[in-house]
Amino acid sequence: MERLHSSAPMPAHLRGSIMALGNFDGFHAGHQAVARRAMELARAQGRPAIIATFDPHPMRLFRPETPWFRLTSLNQRERLFARAGADAMLVFDFTRELAALDPLSFVRLLVEWGVAGVVTGEDFTFGKDRAGSTQTLAELGGPLGLVAQAVPPVTGTDGGIISSTGIRKALQSGDCATATRLLTRPFAIEGTVQHGDKLGRTIGFPTANIDLGHYLRPRYGIYAVRGLLPDGRVLDGAANLGIRPSFDPPKELLEPHFFDFAENLYDQVIEVQLIHFLRPEARYDGLDPLMAAIAKDCEDARQILAGTPHLA
Repeated sequence: MERLHSSAPMPAHLRGSIMALGNFDGFHAGHQAVARRAMELARAQGRPAIIATFDPHPMRLFRPETPWFRLTSLNQRERLFARAGADAMLVFDFTRELAALDPLSFVRLLVEWGVAGVVTGEDFTFGKDRAGSTQTLAELGGPLGLVAQAVPPVTGTDGGIISSTGIRKALQSGDCATATRLLTRPFAIEGTVQHGDKLGRTIGFPTANIDLGHYLRPRYGIYAVRGLLPDGRVLDGAANLGIRPSFDPPKELLEPHFFDFAENLYDQVIEVQLIHFLRPEARYDGLDPLMAAIAKDCEDARQILAGTPHLA
């Protein structure tokens, strides 16, 4: 699958495409329904299928002080879009110039790129001051040859609408099961394994330290996790996510310890799935109680993961 940017021309072989259009942070079950409809239209008409997203998120441009809230990185979205069947991922470089376009100018931009059809969620808005709606998109696009469809919201088993906001709330409360159900996969943090103080190695629990970057901060605490390595291997483990209150100075990290694994992961990019919240962070007076707590966490995590199937 190709990754395109709005600053570059649309390649000739991708003109005439059907585009799923939205931010798609998380690419949860509701987003997947929009993408699925776009794929169906594209295949039925023999057209390329593109899934578009925005980077940075519009909120980051207009409210840069907002705490980090991302559910996926661009690289994760690219893999998810490819798995959904897209021929390309288009990244709208969300600048003030793009944000200042009125709805008609934005629709004309899509037409200039050779987009033949657009599929969005029913709550999609666009253009300066979010003046454009799905109805606007259909009304403005029709005379220009751009067909627009809107997909209704997808509801969960509780009858509520599946949303990124709901997923964030679940993660912030430590409810991994709800987040997994709404995403259709576990929430995963991807990052480069960095060197730390290596204390974990000296006490028998080496960790692969990852910076949390721009991701949403889930509830601080200890988790049962799965690590996805670049070579495709899947590792079970337990992780501390937070500021390590037993250590000074505090440092915000995700620190997974993978069971029965002793290879060097430094500088490798791995994903860590949060499977189950075990307990909040705690401070310990000395290494012995800390090691005892870690050993219990690992045993608890092993039991939970043994009964939890792997979801990519």
